Amino acid sequence: MRPDDLQELLRRRPFEPFRLHLSTGAILEVRHPELALVGRSVVALQVPAGNLPIPLAQHRVIVVLIHIVYIDFLELRVVPSTN
Repeated sequence: MRPDDLQELLRRRPFEPFRLHLSTGAILEVRHPELALVGRSVVALQVPAGNLPIPLAQHRVIVVLIHIVYIDFLELRVVPSTN
């Protein structure tokens, strides 16, 4: 994957959370664009702890971009209206 392609996904507004499927079989979720930093050949991901309302990083993962096989988007949750 090219860094520009990943950067484009992170800059979309509204942001759409997605999963990175890696050549190792690992799957990483990107739920917050501010927790991903794209370099020339890698992306550093801060993995949040659980489903906290504020994304607090639990640990960091560095992924080599050539190991990203494909990306799929997570379903957006629709919050019911209280009207």
